[in-house]
Amino acid sequence: MPEAATAPTGRAVIGDSEFDRDTAVTRREPGVYDIDLSAGWTIINAVNGGYLLAVLGRALADALPHPDPFTVSAHYLTASQPGPAVVRTETVRTGRTLSTGQASLLQYDEEGNEVERIRVLASYGDLSALPDDVRTTAVPPAVPPIEQCFGPDDSPAPVPGSSAITDRLMLKLDPATLGWALGAPSGKGEMRAWFGLADGRDADPLSLLLAVDALPPTAFEIGLKGWVPTVELTVHVRHRPAPGPLRVSITTRNLAGGFLEEDAEVWDSEDRLVAQSRQLARVRLG
Repeated sequence: MPEAATAPTGRAVIGDSEFDRDTAVTRREPGVYDIDLSAGWTIINAVNGGYLLAVLGRALADALPHPDPFTVSAHYLTASQPGPAVVRTETVRTGRTLSTGQASLLQYDEEGNEVERIRVLASYGDLSALPDDVRTTAVPPAVPPIEQCFGPDDSPAPVPGSSAITDRLMLKLDPATLGWALGAPSGKGEMRAWFGLADGRDADPLSLLLAVDALPPTAFEIGLKGWVPTVELTVHVRHRPAPGPLRVSITTRNLAGGFLEEDAEVWDSEDRLVAQSRQLARVRLG
C-alpha cells in the first residue's frame, strides 16, 4: 500500500461534509432540481467543471433507479457562475443492470431567461454488484510520499490565478510536475498529485467526478498560462474507492489548433484504478 497522510481528527464523513452540502439538490418536481451553486468551488470567477459534474451526477442518482455513475459525458456550453441554478433530468432508458439519463444545468441571464450551462448523458449502475475479476496492464502513478509533495499552502506567495476551490481540497503535487510554478515548465504536459477533500471526507463515486478535474491544467507544464476551459469531459467510474487519499495522474500528448486533450487516471489507497477520464479543453495561444 502506498504511503499516505494520517487521517485528520474529527474528519467529515460521506453524506455530512461541505462537498455533500454544496452539491445537494432540492427536488422541485419529478426531474427538476434546484441548487445554489457555491462560490467555494470557483476557479478565478468560474465554477469548477468537476464540481458541476458532481452536482449533475447527484441529481441523476436521484432521478435514475441505479445509484452509481458508470460513465458520464458532459458538454460545457457556457461558463457557470455562483448562484441559483436549475437541473432538468430525463430518463432515457432503464434496464436490469444499467440505466441511462440526461441532464442539463441552467442559470438565468439578466432578463430572466434560462441559459444552458452544461448538458450531460450518463449511464448508472451499482458498483457494489460488479465482479471482482481484474485483468489489467495499468499501473499506479509513481507519486512521491505526501510529505515530499507540495500544495498551495507551501508556496511563499499566492500562486497567480489561485482560487477558492483550493481551500476545499487536500492537494499535494508531485515536485516533478511543478516546474510551471517556478517559471521553468518541463514541457511534458503531466500533472500528478495526492488528492482528497480538505475536511477529510473519504472519496465516493460522486467525488471522483470532481477529482478528475481538480488539478492545475497540464497546459501549465507545456508553458502556457491562463484559463483552460473544458469543452467536453467524459468520466468512467470503475470501482468504489477505498478510504484514504487518492492519486491522480493527468497527461496531455497533443496540443493542436488551440485545443488539447487531458487523460486522467485516479487510483485509490488499495492500488485500484477507480476512475478514468478524457477531456477536450481550449487554450489561448500567443
